[in-house]
Amino acid sequence: MKVRIGIEEIRRYLEIETPEFPKYISPLINLANQYAQGTRPRIVGQMSELIQQFTGRKLSEWERWYLEQKPEAIRTATERILRKLENFKDALDQIDQNMVEKWVKDLVVVKTFIGLRFQEAILKKGADIKGTGYCLASAEEEAKGIDGYIGNVPVSIKPYTYKVKASLSEHIGVKIIYYQKVDRGIEVDYGEIL
Repeated sequence: MKVRIGIEEIRRYLEIETPEFPKYISPLINLANQYAQGTRPRIVGQMSELIQQFTGRKLSEWERWYLEQKPEAIRTATERILRKLENFKDALDQIDQNMVEKWVKDLVVVKTFIGLRFQEAILKKGADIKGTGYCLASAEEEAKGIDGYIGNVPVSIKPYTYKVKASLSEHIGVKIIYYQKVDRGIEVDYGEIL
């Protein structure tokens, strides 16, 4: 029998008070901390190692012990996060309806289009690298696993995860270009066509 014990229940069992924050505050502080990196090991210590060194049993003992080991950690983390929250406040003051509308349009219209049509960009870049032309596949060619041509070479465009699938029932008899989404773009492996 599997039983899930939620964080609130764990706190109750350990008799640890749950701090209350106004709506949106905790996620905003968490986001600011991600940008500020206020609770990284170089600031607050490597917690998994510190907790193993701790020999006490109670929260109050842990707090005392930790603050002896890292007396500046809480203050330093707090200051870093507060500075980032000030940056957020400045940024929020710049947001207006026009800016939000521009952001929504970019997400819904532009990024959706890019996400659905990036295969053409992959073909164009491959053609540029090879110094040749490209074209998209016809519907009949797509049914055969061909996404397009670089020069006169038929290619299929697949995510990197396609490589690692153990039991691929599909056999594609053309060269494959692999890609993976990375921060702010895609990384493409043209190894089979170059």
